[in-house]
Amino acid sequence: MSARQVACCVYCSCFENAGNIFPMKIVGLVLLINCCFSVMIVAPVSSRSIIDQTGTTVELSVEPKRVISLAPSLTEMVFSLQAEDKLVGATLYSNFPEAAKNLPRVGSYTQLDLERIVAIEPDLCLAIKDGNPRRTAEAIKALGIPVFAINPRTIEQIMDAFLLLGDLLGVSKRAEDLVSGMRHRLVLVEEKVASSQTRPTVFFQIADIPIISAGKNSYIDRLITLAGGTNLAGDMTDYPRYSWENIMLLQPEVVLLSSMAGGKSPELLKVSWQRWQEIPAVRNNRLHVVDADLFNRPTARLITGLEILVEILHPEYSGKSSAK
Repeated sequence: MSARQVACCVYCSCFENAGNIFPMKIVGLVLLINCCFSVMIVAPVSSRSIIDQTGTTVELSVEPKRVISLAPSLTEMVFSLQAEDKLVGATLYSNFPEAAKNLPRVGSYTQLDLERIVAIEPDLCLAIKDGNPRRTAEAIKALGIPVFAINPRTIEQIMDAFLLLGDLLGVSKRAEDLVSGMRHRLVLVEEKVASSQTRPTVFFQIADIPIISAGKNSYIDRLITLAGGTNLAGDMTDYPRYSWENIMLLQPEVVLLSSMAGGKSPELLKVSWQRWQEIPAVRNNRLHVVDADLFNRPTARLITGLEILVEILHPEYSGKSSAK
Protein backbone atom coordinates (compact mmCIF):
# COMPACT_ATOMS: atom_id res chain seq x y z
CA MET A 1 0.00 0.00 0.00
CA SER A 2 1.36 3.42 -0.95
CA ALA A 3 1.91 6.26 1.54
CA ARG A 4 -1.02 8.13 0.01
CA GLN A 5 -3.32 5.14 0.48
CA VAL A 6 -2.23 4.70 4.12
CA ALA A 7 -2.85 8.39 4.79
CA CYS A 8 -6.19 8.17 3.04
CA CYS A 9 -7.29 5.22 5.19
CA VAL A 10 -6.32 7.10 8.35
CA TYR A 11 -8.12 10.24 7.19
CA CYS A 12 -11.32 8.36 6.35
CA SER A 13 -11.16 6.48 9.64
CA CYS A 14 -10.98 9.74 11.57
CA PHE A 15 -14.21 10.95 10.01
CA GLU A 16 -15.99 7.60 10.28
CA ASN A 17 -15.15 7.44 13.98
CA ALA A 18 -15.71 11.10 14.78
CA GLY A 19 -17.27 10.15 18.09
CA ASN A 20 -14.18 8.33 19.38
CA ILE A 21 -12.02 9.75 22.14
CA PHE A 22 -9.89 12.79 21.40
CA PRO A 23 -6.47 11.03 21.53
CA MET A 24 -7.49 8.74 18.68
CA LYS A 25 -8.12 11.80 16.50
CA ILE A 26 -4.70 13.16 17.37
CA VAL A 27 -3.00 9.87 16.46
CA GLY A 28 -4.82 9.77 13.14
CA LEU A 29 -3.91 13.33 12.28
CA VAL A 30 -0.25 12.79 13.18
CA LEU A 31 -0.08 9.71 10.97
CA LEU A 32 -1.71 11.65 8.15
CA ILE A 33 0.78 14.49 8.46
CA ASN A 34 3.72 12.06 8.53
CA CYS A 35 2.48 10.28 5.41
CA CYS A 36 1.99 13.56 3.63
CA PHE A 37 5.51 14.63 4.48
CA SER A 38 6.89 11.34 3.19
CA VAL A 39 5.16 11.96 -0.11
CA MET A 40 6.44 15.52 -0.24
CA ILE A 41 10.04 14.51 0.42
CA VAL A 42 10.28 12.17 -2.55
CA ALA A 43 8.27 14.37 -4.90
CA PRO A 44 10.16 16.27 -7.58
CA VAL A 45 10.44 20.03 -7.44
CA SER A 46 7.34 21.71 -8.83
CA SER A 47 7.88 22.76 -12.43
CA ARG A 48 4.81 24.90 -12.93
CA SER A 49 2.32 27.07 -11.07
CA ILE A 50 -1.11 27.93 -12.44
CA ILE A 51 -3.96 29.94 -10.89
CA ASP A 52 -7.38 28.30 -11.03
CA GLN A 53 -10.77 30.03 -11.36
CA THR A 54 -11.11 30.43 -7.60
CA GLY A 55 -7.85 32.38 -7.43
CA THR A 56 -5.93 29.48 -5.89
CA THR A 57 -2.38 28.76 -7.04
CA VAL A 58 -1.98 25.13 -8.06
CA GLU A 59 1.51 23.61 -8.13
CA LEU A 60 2.13 20.96 -10.81
CA SER A 61 5.25 18.81 -10.76
CA VAL A 62 4.44 17.02 -14.02
CA GLU A 63 2.27 17.59 -17.07
CA PRO A 64 -1.13 16.10 -16.17
CA LYS A 65 -1.58 12.68 -17.76
CA ARG A 66 -3.84 10.96 -15.22
CA VAL A 67 -6.78 13.25 -14.52
CA ILE A 68 -9.91 12.63 -12.47
CA SER A 69 -12.94 14.80 -13.10
CA LEU A 70 -14.98 15.47 -9.97
CA ALA A 71 -18.18 16.62 -11.71
CA PRO A 72 -20.16 15.59 -14.82
CA SER A 73 -19.78 19.07 -16.32
CA LEU A 74 -15.99 18.88 -16.03
CA THR A 75 -15.96 15.46 -17.70
CA GLU A 76 -17.94 16.90 -20.59
CA MET A 77 -15.63 19.91 -20.84
CA VAL A 78 -12.54 17.70 -21.08
CA PHE A 79 -14.19 15.70 -23.88
CA SER A 80 -15.10 18.96 -25.65
CA LEU A 81 -11.40 19.84 -25.59
CA GLN A 82 -10.59 16.39 -27.05
CA ALA A 83 -8.37 15.70 -24.05
CA GLU A 84 -10.32 12.65 -22.87
CA ASP A 85 -7.21 10.46 -23.24
CA LYS A 86 -6.02 12.01 -19.97
CA LEU A 87 -9.14 11.05 -18.02
CA VAL A 88 -8.80 8.07 -15.67
CA GLY A 89 -11.87 8.65 -13.51
CA ALA A 90 -15.14 10.57 -13.25
CA THR A 91 -18.19 10.95 -11.03
CA LEU A 92 -21.64 9.42 -11.34
CA TYR A 93 -23.91 10.94 -14.03
CA SER A 94 -20.95 11.71 -16.29
CA ASN A 95 -23.06 10.61 -19.23
CA PHE A 96 -22.05 12.84 -22.14
CA PRO A 97 -20.64 12.04 -24.56
CA GLU A 98 -21.39 8.32 -24.64
CA ALA A 99 -17.73 7.38 -24.08
CA ALA A 100 -17.79 9.17 -20.71
CA LYS A 101 -19.99 6.39 -19.35
CA ASN A 102 -17.04 3.98 -19.53
CA LEU A 103 -14.78 5.88 -17.12
CA PRO A 104 -14.17 4.43 -13.62
CA ARG A 105 -16.43 6.08 -11.02
CA VAL A 106 -15.24 7.91 -7.88
CA GLY A 107 -18.60 8.57 -6.23
CA SER A 108 -20.98 11.45 -6.94
CA TYR A 109 -19.79 15.03 -7.19
CA THR A 110 -21.29 15.79 -3.76
CA GLN A 111 -20.15 12.52 -2.14
CA LEU A 112 -16.71 11.72 -3.46
CA ASP A 113 -15.00 8.40 -2.68
CA LEU A 114 -11.60 9.51 -1.39
CA GLU A 115 -10.17 6.00 -1.16
CA ARG A 116 -11.18 5.25 -4.74
CA ILE A 117 -9.61 8.51 -5.94
CA VAL A 118 -6.30 7.69 -4.27
CA ALA A 119 -6.33 4.11 -5.59
CA ILE A 120 -6.54 5.37 -9.18
CA GLU A 121 -3.32 7.36 -8.60
CA PRO A 122 -4.17 10.58 -10.45
CA ASP A 123 -1.66 13.37 -10.93
CA LEU A 124 -4.49 15.95 -11.04
CA CYS A 125 -8.13 16.30 -9.96
CA LEU A 126 -10.50 18.77 -11.61
CA ALA A 127 -13.06 20.23 -9.20
CA ILE A 128 -15.98 22.64 -9.34
CA LYS A 129 -16.44 25.08 -6.46
CA ASP A 130 -20.24 25.05 -6.61
CA GLY A 131 -20.77 21.36 -5.93
CA ASN A 132 -17.70 19.50 -4.63
CA PRO A 133 -17.41 19.45 -0.81
CA ARG A 134 -14.58 21.70 0.25
CA ARG A 135 -13.51 19.28 2.98
CA THR A 136 -12.95 16.48 0.46
CA ALA A 137 -11.08 18.76 -1.93
CA GLU A 138 -8.78 19.80 0.91
CA ALA A 139 -8.23 16.16 1.86
CA ILE A 140 -7.21 15.34 -1.73
CA LYS A 141 -4.71 18.22 -1.65
CA ALA A 142 -3.35 17.05 1.71
CA LEU A 143 -2.56 13.70 0.12
CA GLY A 144 -0.29 15.42 -2.40
CA ILE A 145 -2.72 15.39 -5.35
CA PRO A 146 -3.16 18.81 -7.03
CA VAL A 147 -6.74 20.05 -7.31
CA PHE A 148 -7.64 22.60 -9.99
CA ALA A 149 -11.06 24.19 -9.47
CA ILE A 150 -13.36 26.10 -11.80
CA ASN A 151 -16.15 28.42 -10.67
CA PRO A 152 -18.16 29.55 -13.72
CA ARG A 153 -21.29 31.59 -12.96
CA THR A 154 -21.94 33.05 -16.42
CA ILE A 155 -21.46 32.00 -20.04
CA GLU A 156 -18.45 34.31 -20.22
CA GLN A 157 -16.93 32.58 -17.20
CA ILE A 158 -17.62 29.17 -18.75
CA MET A 159 -15.58 30.26 -21.76
CA ASP A 160 -12.83 31.49 -19.42
CA ALA A 161 -12.88 28.07 -17.72
CA PHE A 162 -12.37 26.36 -21.08
CA LEU A 163 -9.32 28.52 -21.76
CA LEU A 164 -7.88 27.73 -18.33
CA LEU A 165 -8.46 24.00 -18.80
CA GLY A 166 -6.96 24.17 -22.28
CA ASP A 167 -3.78 25.67 -20.86
CA LEU A 168 -3.74 23.20 -17.97
CA LEU A 169 -4.15 20.13 -20.19
CA GLY A 170 -1.87 21.28 -23.02
CA VAL A 171 -4.65 21.87 -25.58
CA SER A 172 -4.77 25.67 -25.66
CA LYS A 173 -5.42 25.89 -29.41
CA ARG A 174 -8.42 23.59 -29.15
CA ALA A 175 -9.77 25.66 -26.26
CA GLU A 176 -9.33 28.89 -28.22
CA ASP A 177 -11.13 27.43 -31.25
CA LEU A 178 -13.96 26.12 -29.09
CA VAL A 179 -14.43 29.45 -27.32
CA SER A 180 -14.31 31.32 -30.63
CA GLY A 181 -17.15 29.14 -31.92
CA MET A 182 -19.16 29.73 -28.74
CA ARG A 183 -18.69 33.50 -29.02
CA HIS A 184 -19.83 33.46 -32.66
CA ARG A 185 -23.00 31.54 -31.81
CA LEU A 186 -23.67 33.88 -28.89
CA VAL A 187 -23.45 36.92 -31.20
CA LEU A 188 -25.94 35.34 -33.60
CA VAL A 189 -28.37 34.80 -30.72
CA GLU A 190 -27.97 38.39 -29.55
CA GLU A 191 -28.67 39.69 -33.06
CA LYS A 192 -31.87 37.64 -33.32
CA VAL A 193 -33.12 38.71 -29.90
CA ALA A 194 -32.36 42.38 -30.60
CA SER A 195 -34.73 42.34 -33.58
CA SER A 196 -37.62 40.72 -31.67
CA GLN A 197 -40.60 42.82 -30.65
CA THR A 198 -41.73 40.53 -27.81
CA ARG A 199 -40.38 39.39 -24.45
CA PRO A 200 -42.63 36.55 -23.23
CA THR A 201 -42.91 35.61 -19.56
CA VAL A 202 -41.41 32.21 -18.78
CA PHE A 203 -41.80 29.65 -16.01
CA PHE A 204 -39.03 27.02 -15.96
CA GLN A 205 -39.94 23.93 -13.92
CA ILE A 206 -36.89 21.98 -12.78
CA ALA A 207 -38.81 19.67 -10.42
CA ASP A 208 -42.48 18.75 -10.28
CA ILE A 209 -43.09 17.42 -6.75
CA PRO A 210 -42.83 19.96 -5.27
CA ILE A 211 -42.82 22.44 -8.15
CA ILE A 212 -39.41 24.16 -8.16
CA SER A 213 -38.12 26.84 -10.52
CA ALA A 214 -34.78 28.62 -11.02
CA GLY A 215 -34.26 32.03 -9.45
CA LYS A 216 -31.78 34.81 -10.05
CA ASN A 217 -28.08 34.02 -10.46
CA SER A 218 -28.87 30.59 -11.94
CA TYR A 219 -27.77 29.55 -15.43
CA ILE A 220 -31.42 29.15 -16.36
CA ASP A 221 -32.27 32.73 -15.35
CA ARG A 222 -29.40 34.10 -17.43
CA LEU A 223 -30.32 31.94 -20.44
CA ILE A 224 -33.96 33.08 -20.35
CA THR A 225 -32.84 36.71 -20.27
CA LEU A 226 -30.32 36.24 -23.09
CA ALA A 227 -33.01 34.46 -25.16
CA GLY A 228 -35.31 37.45 -24.91
CA GLY A 229 -37.66 36.24 -22.21
CA THR A 230 -38.62 37.26 -18.67
CA ASN A 231 -38.01 34.69 -15.96
CA LEU A 232 -41.01 34.76 -13.62
CA ALA A 233 -38.77 33.42 -10.84
CA GLY A 234 -36.06 35.96 -11.62
CA ASP A 235 -36.73 38.07 -8.54
CA MET A 236 -36.39 35.05 -6.25
CA THR A 237 -33.18 33.62 -4.81
CA ASP A 238 -31.84 30.14 -5.44
CA TYR A 239 -34.54 27.59 -6.36
CA PRO A 240 -37.96 28.72 -5.09
CA ARG A 241 -40.96 26.44 -4.61
CA TYR A 242 -44.39 27.20 -6.06
CA SER A 243 -47.97 26.10 -5.54
CA TRP A 244 -50.51 25.96 -8.37
CA GLU A 245 -52.15 29.02 -6.82
CA ASN A 246 -48.83 30.90 -7.18
CA ILE A 247 -48.52 29.87 -10.81
CA MET A 248 -52.10 30.91 -11.56
CA LEU A 249 -51.24 34.38 -10.35
CA LEU A 250 -48.05 34.49 -12.45
CA GLN A 251 -49.90 33.56 -15.69
CA PRO A 252 -46.80 32.42 -17.65
CA GLU A 253 -46.91 32.76 -21.42
CA VAL A 254 -44.36 29.96 -21.91
CA VAL A 255 -43.67 26.98 -19.64
CA LEU A 256 -40.45 24.94 -19.89
CA LEU A 257 -40.39 21.55 -18.21
CA SER A 258 -37.01 20.05 -17.36
CA SER A 259 -36.51 16.45 -18.44
CA MET A 260 -34.94 15.73 -15.05
CA ALA A 261 -38.19 16.50 -13.22
CA GLY A 262 -39.15 13.18 -11.66
CA GLY A 263 -37.65 11.09 -14.46
CA LYS A 264 -40.98 11.19 -16.29
CA SER A 265 -41.76 11.08 -19.99
CA PRO A 266 -42.55 14.37 -21.80
CA GLU A 267 -46.22 13.38 -21.95
CA LEU A 268 -46.45 12.73 -18.21
CA LEU A 269 -44.65 15.98 -17.39
CA LYS A 270 -47.27 17.89 -19.36
CA VAL A 271 -50.32 16.15 -17.91
CA SER A 272 -50.35 18.02 -14.59
CA TRP A 273 -50.25 21.33 -16.46
CA GLN A 274 -52.80 20.58 -19.13
CA ARG A 275 -55.68 20.63 -16.66
CA TRP A 276 -55.07 24.34 -16.03
CA GLN A 277 -56.47 25.96 -19.16
CA GLU A 278 -56.58 29.30 -17.33
CA ILE A 279 -52.79 29.55 -17.77
CA PRO A 280 -51.85 31.25 -21.08
CA ALA A 281 -48.99 28.81 -21.81
CA VAL A 282 -51.40 25.87 -21.49
CA ARG A 283 -54.23 27.50 -23.40
CA ASN A 284 -51.91 28.44 -26.27
CA ASN A 285 -50.07 25.10 -26.37
CA ARG A 286 -46.74 26.56 -25.26
CA LEU A 287 -45.64 23.78 -22.91
CA HIS A 288 -42.16 22.53 -23.86
CA VAL A 289 -40.08 19.71 -22.40
CA VAL A 290 -36.35 20.37 -22.68
CA ASP A 291 -33.16 18.40 -22.01
CA ALA A 292 -32.11 19.35 -18.47
CA ASP A 293 -28.38 18.96 -19.18
CA LEU A 294 -28.54 21.72 -21.82
CA PHE A 295 -29.62 24.22 -19.18
CA ASN A 296 -28.04 23.09 -15.91
CA ARG A 297 -24.46 22.13 -16.78
CA PRO A 298 -21.78 24.81 -17.30
CA THR A 299 -20.53 23.35 -20.58
CA ALA A 300 -20.36 24.28 -24.27
CA ARG A 301 -23.82 22.74 -24.71
CA LEU A 302 -25.28 25.62 -22.70
CA ILE A 303 -25.08 27.60 -25.96
CA THR A 304 -27.19 24.89 -27.62
CA GLY A 305 -29.71 25.29 -24.80
CA LEU A 306 -29.74 29.04 -25.44
CA GLU A 307 -30.37 28.53 -29.15
CA ILE A 308 -33.25 26.15 -28.42
CA LEU A 309 -34.69 28.66 -25.96
CA VAL A 310 -34.66 31.41 -28.60
CA GLU A 311 -36.61 29.14 -30.98
CA ILE A 312 -39.19 28.41 -28.28
CA LEU A 313 -39.66 31.99 -27.09
CA HIS A 314 -39.55 33.48 -30.59
CA PRO A 315 -41.16 31.00 -33.03
CA GLU A 316 -40.26 33.24 -35.96
CA TYR A 317 -36.71 31.94 -35.54
CA SER A 318 -37.72 28.31 -35.11
CA GLY A 319 -35.87 25.45 -36.80
CA LYS A 320 -34.65 22.11 -35.52
CA SER A 321 -34.62 21.96 -31.74
CA SER A 322 -34.53 19.50 -28.87
CA ALA A 323 -37.77 20.78 -27.39
CA LYS A 324 -40.73 18.42 -27.46
